[in-house]
Amino acid sequence: MGDVPWSGDACSLVEAFRRGDRSPTEELEAVYAAIDASPLNAFSHLDRERATLAAGVADVALPFGGVPIGVKELDNVAGWPHTEASVPLADRIATVTSTMVHRARDVGGAVLAGQTTASEFGGVNLTRTILHGVTRNPWQLDRTPGGSSGGSAAAVAGGLITIATGGDGGGSIRIPAGFCGLVGLKGTFGRIPRSPEATYGNLTVSIGCLSRSVRDTARWFDVCNGHDARDPLSLPRVDGWERTLGTLGDHLDGLRVAVVADWGAATVSPDMWEVLEQASGALIGDAGLRRVEGIDPGLPKMGAAWSISGMIAIAAELGDAWPACADDLTPEIRDGLVRTEGLYSAEARARIEQRRMEVNEAMARIFDPVDGVDLVITASNPDVAFAADGPLPSEFGGVAAGARNNGRLTFPANLHGNPAISIPAGEVDGLPVGLQVIGRHFTEPLLLELAHLVERNRPWPLTASSTAGLVGTQGLDSMSPTEFGATTD
Repeated sequence: MGDVPWSGDACSLVEAFRRGDRSPTEELEAVYAAIDASPLNAFSHLDRERATLAAGVADVALPFGGVPIGVKELDNVAGWPHTEASVPLADRIATVTSTMVHRARDVGGAVLAGQTTASEFGGVNLTRTILHGVTRNPWQLDRTPGGSSGGSAAAVAGGLITIATGGDGGGSIRIPAGFCGLVGLKGTFGRIPRSPEATYGNLTVSIGCLSRSVRDTARWFDVCNGHDARDPLSLPRVDGWERTLGTLGDHLDGLRVAVVADWGAATVSPDMWEVLEQASGALIGDAGLRRVEGIDPGLPKMGAAWSISGMIAIAAELGDAWPACADDLTPEIRDGLVRTEGLYSAEARARIEQRRMEVNEAMARIFDPVDGVDLVITASNPDVAFAADGPLPSEFGGVAAGARNNGRLTFPANLHGNPAISIPAGEVDGLPVGLQVIGRHFTEPLLLELAHLVERNRPWPLTASSTAGLVGTQGLDSMSPTEFGATTD
């Protein structure tokens, strides 16, 4: 039906365009009607006029030709708001478009429908800001979709759009993917450039997408990865992400894997871990992995050092507006600025670098080619999605003091720069749970192959039935993921 957004994945939507079953203009109209009627509060800005013009001339031969996409609020699009989801920056307009968005639009053919909500400065895994209000999880509206890419996750899982951009500096792709039942791949650091005008902060941020299917994510990386001179830390281009899906089984057979419930010293809900233990066991069997016991997964603590350096970047963005703007900030950002003010010094910098070195050494030991493992399987989140209004939970079932528990599972891969993926793995109390698989640097194709195995053997609903009414497989079963070929070879 053309009067509601496509309930399948982005790849099958492109095929529908190519068959003439619907047009990009029809899809965009359905998307905007659904956004207007949605209770999710997943979008903060819509560019209806430019998007309508783009849909009218879309080249559906391109990898994402005519597909309406959401762009995370922290990703720049020239002429769109550049607020960092923060009231003090509410009037700021972007003057450049990020390389990833540029490639998705100009190489991939995607239509930029609008800007999805994010947590303020991307600072927490809860999408609730003073500037835009509360973004809600389509599986249960009183729960959060996570953060910082919460609006992107809510929009994709809620049936509004098929794919949206995301960024992951401490788990901000994988956390919302886990909470919303989506695929969320954090690539190796530098896989997709953060240019133009790239700044590095604490060197943990990777960018990518939130998607309904593995092939959508593979196609996104086909379009968007590759070095850009304006981001000298970006990696050389790698082709064939989508084309090789389903062909790498021999490369998985015999890989050593550690299954770790308390990765990063996190505390995981027993009910969730019971589901994930079953899911990990099934994946190990399907892929022919070899489970290894006795690996010490201990990692040095880095959260406080990361927070100090992150808050320095936020303070620089606010400039002279701080501290007069304190009441206009969300509690987490305001409290973080106050708590870390004056803590950064030459001595603190030395401690941060020492701790980062220790983390790198520990991760290298865990993933050592001889004495370590090839993969670590753990949870994407400590528990299912918590309250949409907050506060951040301390551990499963509780709130208050120990909010640091959230993000501990995802943060190690950010610090070391490893690729890691969140794969839908079932439900607890009607809410999705994500299985996180972490690999060595540059092994994203193996992670996608593992996710593809799960998708093929234990498929997940593509959208949340509770709100969208669209538990979609539209177009997904009719095509092989290798049928499309490499999108930009």
